[in-house]
Amino acid sequence: MSSVVVVYFSGAGHTHLMAEAIAKGANQVAGTEAKLLRITGDQITEGRWKQPEFLETLNQADAIVFGSPTYMGGVAGQFKAFIDAASEIWFAQGWKNKIAGGFTHSGSLSGDKQGTLLYLATNAAQHGMIWVGFADLPSAYFGKTDGVNRLGSFLGVMGQSNLDMSGSPAEIDSGDRLSSEIYGQRIAEAVQRWH
Repeated sequence: MSSVVVVYFSGAGHTHLMAEAIAKGANQVAGTEAKLLRITGDQITEGRWKQPEFLETLNQADAIVFGSPTYMGGVAGQFKAFIDAASEIWFAQGWKNKIAGGFTHSGSLSGDKQGTLLYLATNAAQHGMIWVGFADLPSAYFGKTDGVNRLGSFLGVMGQSNLDMSGSPAEIDSGDRLSSEIYGQRIAEAVQRWH
């Protein structure tokens, strides 16, 4: 059984919905079990992220998919604290040759989301991981209306939702949800090919 773990922070819930869709897509590949690990602010004590059981789960995974909303052109502070804590794994090369991928969400069509995906890919490269991008062409190129890759991202999956200050539950675009599911499948298939 292949293991895909989606580790992410979500502030308003949009990134969480993308994480769920990625796990759903990965679970559609026979012989794959996907799991979600959600980073929260209360896991940070005295300025350091501490959740050793998360790290142990990630150490056992065949693939790790990293996710963070894009805040001010980069990953959320809570996610960065997790990345910093994982540096102990880097020293031991504990994630070397694992499959990796990434996703992000913001309220703007651009929102400098590319910066977040570049950060996630760079982190994976430093760990010696094998990065898997998003391979589907934007559906609009073919006159389709399913919204797949509507934001034109190939490094990973990008999502966008208009800001809603009303306190309503988070929702994501159906194309972003479908793109996330397709990406989860691609990650799971890459794990099976790699192993």
